[in-house]
Amino acid sequence: MTVRRVALLTAGGLAPCLSSAVGALIERYTALAPEIEIIAYLNGYAGLLGGEHIVVRPDDRERAHLLHGFGGSPIGNSRVKLTNVKDCVKRGLVIEGQDPLHVAAEQLTQDGVDVLHTIGGDDTNTTAADLAAYLHDNGYELTVVGLPKTIDNDVVPIRQSLGAWTAAEQGALFARNIVAEHSSNPRMLIVHEVMGRHCGWLTAATAAKYREWLSTQEFSGFGGNTQRSWDVHGVYVPEVEFDVAAEAERLKTVMDETGCVNVFLSEGAGVSTIVGEMLARGEEPKRDAFGHVKLDTINPGSWFAKQFAGMVGAEKTMVQKSGYFSRSAPANDEDLALIRACADLAADAALRGESGVVGQDEDAGDVLRVVEFPRIKGGKAFDPSVSWFRELLEEIGQPQH
Repeated sequence: MTVRRVALLTAGGLAPCLSSAVGALIERYTALAPEIEIIAYLNGYAGLLGGEHIVVRPDDRERAHLLHGFGGSPIGNSRVKLTNVKDCVKRGLVIEGQDPLHVAAEQLTQDGVDVLHTIGGDDTNTTAADLAAYLHDNGYELTVVGLPKTIDNDVVPIRQSLGAWTAAEQGALFARNIVAEHSSNPRMLIVHEVMGRHCGWLTAATAAKYREWLSTQEFSGFGGNTQRSWDVHGVYVPEVEFDVAAEAERLKTVMDETGCVNVFLSEGAGVSTIVGEMLARGEEPKRDAFGHVKLDTINPGSWFAKQFAGMVGAEKTMVQKSGYFSRSAPANDEDLALIRACADLAADAALRGESGVVGQDEDAGDVLRVVEFPRIKGGKAFDPSVSWFRELLEEIGQPQH
């Protein structure tokens, strides 16, 4: 297949890789085949459905390396599921009676696109899989190659999703200042809520990164300037059940000793309980186009804080969320190296007509390859038995189950 025009789009929530991934793909195509035209659909699949795109000009190619220094996406995002016809109609993306997959396929054809690169998480790439299947089944000659973006690191079977390392590092940076709030009031309970709908990887990795920084600090021992006061006292992820009463008793001892309790909480921990309580009251939680509960409308951190505040004898409780801070950062060096490797392989695969999602395939010894679309799924659980997490819990005195 001769490739004359390549299209890019970014979709879903932000992650510290989108801007860099766009830049890396532009750089790779410019190096491999500068004659290929590149366009970018604005605001993800919404832009594709509406035919809204911009052309990558020669001066854009020359400055593509500058995109590595920024967070966010230079071409905008949206949350659109092409198989959710009702939602697409409601949002005015298609009209009644239209199939969004057909509209997208026709728009790609009209725009003369030979290759589509989707940069996003499991929802973005499962939507890409739906689109790729539709294109194949209906005779459209087009290659779709995705890049796995999500700070949750929860895409099956991808070992490490783009942006997750940076998000953990940035969450730990956020925590350095937030944990200092333990000195703002006697008997302070601080809940650092970390993004992670189904997967606790980011919470665990953020806590580990924070404690890595903590281990490099020298404390005076004067008043509350002690490592114990600044430490993480509890880490809670969806994959590990815990005895609330027993944990409250343990944390009350910490509170009595230090005058504060600092916990890192995955936003997905306890969601099923919260939703169950809402449904029992006759309340239906708000959901997005993919059917996910909108976590910002149920406030897991606040619910968790209420459960513990009285039991640990907290005089004041503070809930702080690092998600928007961490997901909007530019990629760090570790992520940047992975982004470049994935972008290089994505362009190479596209030029030979191979569709799929580029990532480290856990079922193939973590080899970086083009993973077949049907194998891409969301909701990969964090493995709490990994040694670094077990060691973290042991060091902070939290029971392991």
